[in-house]
Order: sequence, then structure tokens, then C-alpha cells
Amino acid sequence: MAFLLRLIVNALALWLTTLIVYGGVHMTPYEDTAVGTVLTYLIIGLIFGLVNGIIGTAIRIVAFPLYILTLGLISLVVNALLLLLVSWISSLMGFGLTVDNFWWAVLGALVLSIIASILGIFIRPRHAE
Repeated sequence: MAFLLRLIVNALALWLTTLIVYGGVHMTPYEDTAVGTVLTYLIIGLIFGLVNGIIGTAIRIVAFPLYILTLGLISLVVNALLLLLVSWISSLMGFGLTVDNFWWAVLGALVLSIIASILGIFIRPRHAE
């Protein structure tokens, strides 16, 4: 259940990011229907979650000294590179996320992380205290 919830949050955050950062981050659905668009966001959300969970975690572990040295600002670069990687993977499929350049990726990653954090606050399971 938590996996599906995280997938929906990623897809929703990607959708809002493409609306906010309209100039440089685009989504090309595999079909020009509402169902095709939703499935495209879900597929790209799944790819983003896998890339962020596997490759992102490995990079964060290896680059831990840089995180300390830059007071965490390197995370903007790492997240932008992960977003570019997701864009490249989706371009191999012929549909999905398109990021115009590195600086659009930085802005897109920043907006995406803020939106995902806000959505995570509202969707986080509540524990009885």
C-alpha cells in the first residue's frame, strides 16, 4: 500500500512540476488521451522512484563528504542529474519526461522536491498517540 501511495505522490509531483516549470520540463504522453496521460505520469513516477531509490541512494552514500562540505547544496546538483537520467531513460521509450538542459533540471528538481515534501506531509500515515 505504501508503495502505491508513494508512486501516486511521485506522479502527482511530476505533473505539478511540469505545470510550474513549463518552459523547460515537459511530459509527452504515449497516447493523447486522459488515460494515456495518467499512465505516462505513473510510469515516469515509477521510473523516478526506482532511479531515486537505487542510484540516488548510492550517490548520496558515496558523496556524503560533499554533502557535509557544501552544507547539502550538492543535493540540488544530484537531484538535477537524477531528473536528467529519468528524462534520458524515458526518451529511450519514446515518450515521457523531457528536460531541456541542466539548469531547467536544477529548477525542476527543486520544485519537484518541494512539491513531493508538501504532498508527503498530507499523505503521511497518522499514528495514534
